[in-house]
Amino acid sequence: MSTSGTVPAVQVVDTDRYPLSDPDDPAWRAVVARTRDELADHGCCVLPDFIRPSLREALERECAEIAPLAHTTVERVNAYNIAVDAPLPEGHPGRVVMERGNAFVARDDIPVDAIIQQLYTSPLFQRFIADCFALPELHELADPLSGLCLNVVEPGRAHPWHFDTNEFTVSMLTRQADEGGVFEYCPNIRSAEAENFADVAAVLAGRGERLVRRLELRPGDLQLFRGRFSLHRVSRVRGERARYTAIFAYSKRPGVVGSAERTRQLFGRFLPEHHAADAVRGDQLLD
Repeated sequence: MSTSGTVPAVQVVDTDRYPLSDPDDPAWRAVVARTRDELADHGCCVLPDFIRPSLREALERECAEIAPLAHTTVERVNAYNIAVDAPLPEGHPGRVVMERGNAFVARDDIPVDAIIQQLYTSPLFQRFIADCFALPELHELADPLSGLCLNVVEPGRAHPWHFDTNEFTVSMLTRQADEGGVFEYCPNIRSAEAENFADVAAVLAGRGERLVRRLELRPGDLQLFRGRFSLHRVSRVRGERARYTAIFAYSKRPGVVGSAERTRQLFGRFLPEHHAADAVRGDQLLD
């Protein structure tokens, strides 16, 4: 299905700007230092034009080919991805119910020679990402469905305010919408020690504009994000074109597999290995 053939990561990435093969290169050290500073200050960093310009059409085309395989559900959710009828006190932000209408293509439906697969599995890319997050190493998820996935937001749909399960998130926009589909986030609105429900509730009620930042992402830009602590969403997509984003899921420890229920919600199915999975948590936050 791939239109580009197997392409090593060093041929996918603009290595003049991002020298993946040489951690001792001054350009590597400069990018990593900037990325760490922005993650510390804003919870987010964008590395523009990460993919070589000559491959961006192929990147979009490959994702367009598999987008029809996305599992689509329209669900009533809250920002914490817990049951919407959970017994929470009056005024709690978890009582705010929103509609989620995005869709996901699972990893086993993404060709092994697709550009995003080549990047996700590259040891050079993984070492670079680990360094950016100041981690000694990171690991691909052992999950055969959610390690790598393509997020599809069709016209008229949105991905509402939420927190991620993982402390860090790596993603890449592969196709822009005609209109809308803007990534909005509230950097470090909570911490591992404090939920800060008041500010979260203000954002959900439309009273927290001062806390919201917006990113104008372009295809081929790599985004590193602390989604565990930053409330975020993708605004409603308008026009004729769906918005596509590749999500590269890594963990600090090997062998991580998603739970059966969460996998069913995302992909409409689960596999035997999901039954024995444990959730990834490094704190006591609500989700």
